[in-house]
Amino acid sequence: MLFRLDPGSPLPLGDQIAGCVRQAIADGEVRGGERLPPARQLAESLDVNVHTVLRGYQRLREEGLIDLRRGRGAVVTEARPAGRAQLLQQIRELVTLSHSLGLSGEEVLTLVRASLAPEGGGRAGAG
Repeated sequence: MLFRLDPGSPLPLGDQIAGCVRQAIADGEVRGGERLPPARQLAESLDVNVHTVLRGYQRLREEGLIDLRRGRGAVVTEARPAGRAQLLQQIRELVTLSHSLGLSGEEVLTLVRASLAPEGGGRAGAG
């Protein structure tokens, strides 16, 4: 798995690390049950603080994409499909873009809700 960080990006490094993992899961490069690099090792290779890596891993854990266990490390969950990782990655990109455009969270939610409404071309009730 390739980790690319952009120190000039407005996106925090931990979120960029999470994004790299999300993309790898979405692309099928990393599958359920596979271990991610240990936080210390990844921090050294990226020349960042270990807490930066752990923040990225924690974000993925909150999203249900990985399990974090002491002594076992970070493992991609079996229950989450690649599609979920891809959707989460695109949501993160939407949030980053909306911040750069100066939109509030409520404005973004309004736009998303409008897109989900039947007249907005979305698929209301689909699931």
